[in-house]
Amino acid sequence: MRGDLVRKLIARCLTTGLALLAFAVVALTGATWWGLALAVAALAAAAWERRVRPAADVLTETTLVAAAVLVGYARRLDAGFDPVLAVTALALLGLVLLAGPLREAGMLEIRAANLPVRQWTPLVAAQLGNAVLGLLAVVALAALAALPAWVALLATLVVGAGAGAVGLDLARRRFRPGAGGGPVGRALRRDQPEFLLYFSAPPGSEYQVTMWLPYLERIGRPFLVVLREPEFLAPVAAATRAPVVFCPTLKALDEALVPSLKVAFYVNHGAKNSHCVRFNQLTHIQLHHGDSDKAPSANPVSGIFDRIFVAGPAAIERYARAGVDIPAEKFEVVGRPQVEAIQVRREPAGAAPNPNPTVLYTPTWTGHHADANYCSLPVGETLLRALLARGATVILRAHPYTTQNPASARHLARLTELLAADRVRTGRQHVYGAAASRELTLTECVNRSDALVSDVSGVISDYLYSGKPYAVTDMVGEGDRFVERFPLAGSGYVLRRDMTNVDEVLTRLLETDPAASARWATRARYLGDFPAETYAEVFLAAARRHLEPGWAPPGPRSSAVVPLPDANAPLTPTT
Repeated sequence: MRGDLVRKLIARCLTTGLALLAFAVVALTGATWWGLALAVAALAAAAWERRVRPAADVLTETTLVAAAVLVGYARRLDAGFDPVLAVTALALLGLVLLAGPLREAGMLEIRAANLPVRQWTPLVAAQLGNAVLGLLAVVALAALAALPAWVALLATLVVGAGAGAVGLDLARRRFRPGAGGGPVGRALRRDQPEFLLYFSAPPGSEYQVTMWLPYLERIGRPFLVVLREPEFLAPVAAATRAPVVFCPTLKALDEALVPSLKVAFYVNHGAKNSHCVRFNQLTHIQLHHGDSDKAPSANPVSGIFDRIFVAGPAAIERYARAGVDIPAEKFEVVGRPQVEAIQVRREPAGAAPNPNPTVLYTPTWTGHHADANYCSLPVGETLLRALLARGATVILRAHPYTTQNPASARHLARLTELLAADRVRTGRQHVYGAAASRELTLTECVNRSDALVSDVSGVISDYLYSGKPYAVTDMVGEGDRFVERFPLAGSGYVLRRDMTNVDEVLTRLLETDPAASARWATRARYLGDFPAETYAEVFLAAARRHLEPGWAPPGPRSSAVVPLPDANAPLTPTT
């Protein structure tokens, strides 16, 4: 999080500083060539700022740069009053002022993928800001080369024509909407989707959706994915054949939720979930994106949903243990279908320990708040050195949010260097970086390993399905109360925050494994006691029950349910 803030501050300072410097050099000195070069640099900085801050307002800086470029152009031509350049200046400044409002208007338009609809207007509107920056760069380069003013005018008119077309189409959509809604709504009515997956989350969270898409497709009914943030449209659409719709406004959401829909699924407790839960004609079902003993996994906001699909009885106990009062009839135990491909290993009693084990290490991220910081990366080097000393091959798979924290990013880089050096020295095929996080799935990492070391996270529940041993880090310093707060650790081995018991724990984890028999009972409590060969069918059958022909909308929600969250509050993932 702090790393993002630093990048945004640097981008802001560069854009503003270079724009001011370019204007000052052109307006107050005779160094026109240097002023135009600084203007191009300011435009590059503004483009970068738009990448790290998509909603950045660079109007003031762009206006300063445009003024500097036009003054510099006039000086380079040195031909007195040039009517062509004057027209260019008016058109160019008009584009600078209009690009922002047109872009914002375009962002309020519903967008879709995997639907047979043409939507050029919002796509072009989204790029108008970048087009104006590029146009200014072209005009600045034309000025540096002292090209005739008609060259700049021609380039300006081309971009202006695009902006004019966008403005006219947006006005037509706003003041003369088509009968029966827009093209996206009409296409969805033709498709007749029966359920939707609703998603709102911070950037980098698309894994919460993609883990569920294969199982939603296996339900065998038409569905759509509704997104509330535009950056997820491309990656989610690439992961499914189902229609994917980005709804920036409540009006757009109204258009997307067509009458054929019966059920809405959710994968987190994002604040914008309340925008969809208000549709009483739907059954609202929380799926979560993992099962863990983390505090957010017993979020009281779960009470706003009609049903809560949980992996096993332990999840229901977790809510009760946290003092969250949710009626029992809201819960349905459906297992966690994502573990169906995990290979189960039942070691015979007295089996000899593996002299060269493969250990999966999955440190989590720091969380949004200090009370949810279970990250072990600060002590990860001590752990890895102890594993390497025992001849272990390590698979290091970090949480997707890890690099958002600069300190965590540095710790992760140090662990990667340590494994890379050991790989060169010993030839052990450690896996880390993109090879562990992108080229391999979590299931593949689990299947390749003999044991797990993890922080409090949903990875432990998934690993539990394999029956193989695991250790859990106590980064909150609970000591003897750790297992009471995080019961899943009771069937594993607890590493203290200071790693003073690392050798003792690794002996149990990799050699004696005294908790082996207890894990099977814990496995049933956390993941359901379902046959392995039909494990995912439990979820599929539960989902289909809510889509049967005899389906009826849920009754009124209890007035005792937790109130809806503030839709403007920070988005908080559950695991």
